[in-house]
Amino acid sequence: MHVFSFFDRSTRAFQRSPSFSKLILLGTISTGGLVAYSESKPDSGSSSGDSSQVEAKKKRVVVLGTGWAGTSFLKNVDCSLYDVQVVSPRNYFAFTPLLPSVTCGKVEARSIVEPVRNIIKKKNGEIQFWQAECVKIDAANKRIHCHSNDSKMVEGKEELLVDYDYLVIAIGAPSNTFDTPGVMENCHFLKEIEDAQEIRRSVIDCFEKASLPNLSDDERKAALHFVIVGGGPTGVEFAAELHDFMSEDVVEIYPTVHDLVKITVIQSGDNILNMYDKRIRSFAKGKFQRNGIEVKTGQRVISVSDKAITTKEKGNGQISSIPYAMVVWSTGIGTHPVVRDFMQQIGQNERRALATDEWLRVKGCDGIYALGDCATIHQRKIMEDILMIFKAADKDKSGTLTVKEFQDVFKDIRMRYPQLEFYLKSKDIRNVVDLLNDSKGNERKESIELDIEGFKSALSRVDSQMKNLPATAQVAAQQGAYLAKCFNDMKKCENNPEGPLRIRESGRHQFQPFRYKHFGQFAPLGGEQAAAELPGEWVSIGHSAQWLWYSVYASKQVSWRTRALVVSDWTRRFVFGRDSSRI
Repeated sequence: MHVFSFFDRSTRAFQRSPSFSKLILLGTISTGGLVAYSESKPDSGSSSGDSSQVEAKKKRVVVLGTGWAGTSFLKNVDCSLYDVQVVSPRNYFAFTPLLPSVTCGKVEARSIVEPVRNIIKKKNGEIQFWQAECVKIDAANKRIHCHSNDSKMVEGKEELLVDYDYLVIAIGAPSNTFDTPGVMENCHFLKEIEDAQEIRRSVIDCFEKASLPNLSDDERKAALHFVIVGGGPTGVEFAAELHDFMSEDVVEIYPTVHDLVKITVIQSGDNILNMYDKRIRSFAKGKFQRNGIEVKTGQRVISVSDKAITTKEKGNGQISSIPYAMVVWSTGIGTHPVVRDFMQQIGQNERRALATDEWLRVKGCDGIYALGDCATIHQRKIMEDILMIFKAADKDKSGTLTVKEFQDVFKDIRMRYPQLEFYLKSKDIRNVVDLLNDSKGNERKESIELDIEGFKSALSRVDSQMKNLPATAQVAAQQGAYLAKCFNDMKKCENNPEGPLRIRESGRHQFQPFRYKHFGQFAPLGGEQAAAELPGEWVSIGHSAQWLWYSVYASKQVSWRTRALVVSDWTRRFVFGRDSSRI
């Protein structure tokens, strides 16, 4: 989640939307309605009653985690409506896209963290924070079991029990090791501030060891071989930061060993940065080659010892051993132990992440929501509801569907099933007439009528465009803002558990399903060069993209304090170089 995209206007878009926004057809039929967003009616005379009684009537919302999703929810939720409590083992929010910069001293760790209490104090004390780790979710009793971070706690003792009315699970996900032998024991990860700090110490230790006078050149080379497993955004950015540190600072700080440094990136796929535009992939691979960074594609790591990595080539099955000094493992995300245990409770044990519906409600649970890396939206297929859609659109009950009848429900279908939007873009289809003509393979006609089989044929390929959302900071932040907006609007649903109905538009609900808006992404490639992939298939590569990266990442800091610190660190690096101390 380390490539944070920019121009995130999702929160402002919600604020601009009308209070009774037009929603989708078939929401109740296909998903059972939005009962989870209902709220009991408050006491109209509460202003004259005891304030403590009013407070007791508030529903309790417990938020697990202070990452991108949890923090975005806390910043946007109206705390006057709920008793909000936050439980997290860390008392700060970390700007994770800059973790690679911390590993080599370009940015200090404290510059990219903001204490949670600094964030929630802006809510006038209406949010309570508990520094503890959730170890179990008891959905049957609507309670979570937590342990304090106190190392002196008696083992097995339940130190903190927290009841909830609504639970927001946003605890993120650890790195995925694919159960590869030796990874947990011998590799570094890059998910948390502590990971970046440990990598920084290990990098400096490698250079200090290689500088000792009693080592041979071969031993020095072995002490300076850095291996990155994973060619995604995090792995590529760390490799670029490490190369910049070597070429800009090591040459002066460690002049006797800088020529012996070797950086290797191992990628199981055919390219690094697979999720980026092919122009970016090509440029990144060529730049790494020019910089002397070895990229091994089509290689799967099968084991890691304390001195070497064993890989297997996908093409011919050849097995090879690569000696190393330090390994950074960056191959995607796994499942948090608490989430895994909870998934077994609710019958989702075959999945990697919690399955939610389009409103971020955990499937099969009442009042539990999941967002960010620990969850994935289980998008409903349009073909599952094809008969319902046809019957709803066929208002005259003729058994056939005209273009006009389809047009009346087309916008609602596009909102309810986002894969239709992807399909229309892939086929460059702009309206209903083009979609129906495309299915029949005829010249464009305005008077097409379809029976149920023709309608099925028109939409039969739409579900092939279903996509899982990427595990990025941008997705998590948008989900947090969206869910907060839904919670803020619950009071409007007090007379109808499925949301207020629009005049003359029976069946339309207030809460639209979550729709992710992609605003682009960055890939810093070192040497003051970066690649930017922006909306509209616009790609920028080079120094201008790097300066855009600086401006966007500075603006996206969570506070003015961290913004000033990050800019100060960048300035210090330009003037004085990176800090090579082991602290």
